[in-house]
Amino acid sequence: MTLLDPDRLLPTSGPERAIARDLYASVAGLPILSPHGHTDPRWFAEDARFPDPAQLFVVPDHYVFRMLFSQGVALEDLGVPRTDGGPVETDGRLIWRRFAENVHLLRGTPSAMWLAHSFETVFGVEEPLGAGNADAIYDHIDTCLAQPEFRPRALFDRFGIEVLATTESALDDLRWHRMIRDSGWGGRVITAYRPDAVVDPDFAGFAENLERLGEITGCDTATWEGYLDAHRARRATFKEFGATSTDHGHPTARTLDLPQEEAAALFERVLRGGASATDAEAFRAQMLTEMARMSLEDGLVLQIHPGSLRNHSSRMLGRFGRDKGFDIPTPTDYVTALRPLLEAVGLEPGLTVIVFTLDETAYSRELAPLAGVYPALRLGPPWWFFDSPEGIRRFREATTETCGFYNTVGFNDDTRAFCSIPARHDVSRRSDCAYLATLVASGRLRADEAFEVAHDLAYRLAREAYRL
Repeated sequence: MTLLDPDRLLPTSGPERAIARDLYASVAGLPILSPHGHTDPRWFAEDARFPDPAQLFVVPDHYVFRMLFSQGVALEDLGVPRTDGGPVETDGRLIWRRFAENVHLLRGTPSAMWLAHSFETVFGVEEPLGAGNADAIYDHIDTCLAQPEFRPRALFDRFGIEVLATTESALDDLRWHRMIRDSGWGGRVITAYRPDAVVDPDFAGFAENLERLGEITGCDTATWEGYLDAHRARRATFKEFGATSTDHGHPTARTLDLPQEEAAALFERVLRGGASATDAEAFRAQMLTEMARMSLEDGLVLQIHPGSLRNHSSRMLGRFGRDKGFDIPTPTDYVTALRPLLEAVGLEPGLTVIVFTLDETAYSRELAPLAGVYPALRLGPPWWFFDSPEGIRRFREATTETCGFYNTVGFNDDTRAFCSIPARHDVSRRSDCAYLATLVASGRLRADEAFEVAHDLAYRLAREAYRL
């Protein structure tokens, strides 16, 4: 028995299905490039077994536990750690049982597809998970996890991952990346520079973070010039550990290009603490442009992930901390917001700025027209809430007519759930092949062009855009 339909996500009938099958067959086995994500580098540094199935599939995956929480399952009962020291369930089997009892809540979601793909292709589970077989499937997966071929490095190789990028704070000591590098293992796990903690005045502990940045770099972060030099120093260190990109998770896409004297005065106001909301937003905006200029200097690709109102529930933030499923999309302006940065550096062919969105209404109205003309700008793939077959299809339909395929950057999985990486890439490849098949069947794309585009979307565009 198999849970996975071999034609899943392909057109349902007619010549389009046959075309899509052939296209998918040509890209299904390509290596995986994962140029942006949030897996834990410690997994690959220590190469220890994953503790249990719950720790692998439930506890770290906010796609899973946010849905269960919405139906009344407490995060404590799913083993999600509390930052306030409160008790949570630590028995993996009990967590798994609760997950299995409620797995039906994920029906129709991308998570359901990713889980089914992971269960079957990674662990050989060929029956639907439910309350009745929860223990049996738990024991089967747990037995697998005890075997060497299910350690992180072995799975990395088995998944066909060519490059995997994690994301670390500017204040991270990169110890796990150092351990990976020193181990002699051949897997390519690189880092990415995420400076939000020392760029966003609203970030918890911002003043202390600036002091720590100065200690790490030996730069005087109490001055504007020293602060910028500290970023340059950290970016250089991250490049030593393979970084090819930076990543910026700002509330909006706003950018500024102030004269340096005004930028320095703004920094002074922010540094003193108690900055107004206007000053905080202006500082984040200025720093995106400063980071773009630094990218011109050092070659790091600039990623902007705006438009999420993070930690929507202050109560859940206080109890569980950041990244616990309470980040909600907001409407986002790009045309006026990005203009100062694009006026400054947008015509530079040596710069790559990859913009993501959680506001799908911006695709055809703003983002595709911008990416379709500015040499520095590329569109990131459907992100977060829209990393789904429907979201991928909407993205292609809304953007291709204006910016084509080659002002996009292929696919990245942006995940914390390691075993979902091949599943997510498979969904992307199938969805793109389904879309390309409609273009061939309707006479808008030759078959030979479609095969080339399918390869580019699955592999080449990400490799080139992220300079891998």
